[in-house]
Amino acid sequence: MELWAIWLIIGGVLLIAEMLTLTFYLLWLGIGAAVAAVVAWISPDSIVLQVLAGCITVIVLTIFTKPLTQRIRTSKGFKDPFEEMIGKEGVVVEEIALGKHGIVKVGNETWSASSHEYLPKGEIIIVVARGTTIVEVQKKGGFM
Repeated sequence: MELWAIWLIIGGVLLIAEMLTLTFYLLWLGIGAAVAAVVAWISPDSIVLQVLAGCITVIVLTIFTKPLTQRIRTSKGFKDPFEEMIGKEGVVVEEIALGKHGIVKVGNETWSASSHEYLPKGEIIIVVARGTTIVEVQKKGGFM
């Protein structure tokens, strides 16, 4: 298999993984792999040049977009949809045992959830915190 095709596959996998994590870091790595694929297509014998082009792309994107995203997040009127989730009510779809994750439905979305107490299926909950892919919940009217 051609090296440029391998770079494209790596870039595609990273872009799909980015869609699951909701960060921008894997996106930059995926774009870096795509740049390396272009360099591999133009100059197939220079692996060092391919890796260097990909790395420089990732570094430049990271350096220049970090201040931009911070400025957007701190601008007037910006609301992070994930932060708005805190305080919303939902229902337990799959029981949450102590030390284990369950599944809750909040609005139209289902989330993996953890809790400091046992919550059976059908229990009404409130979201108290949110990680990347897991929400922390408590029983509605409960105290933490």
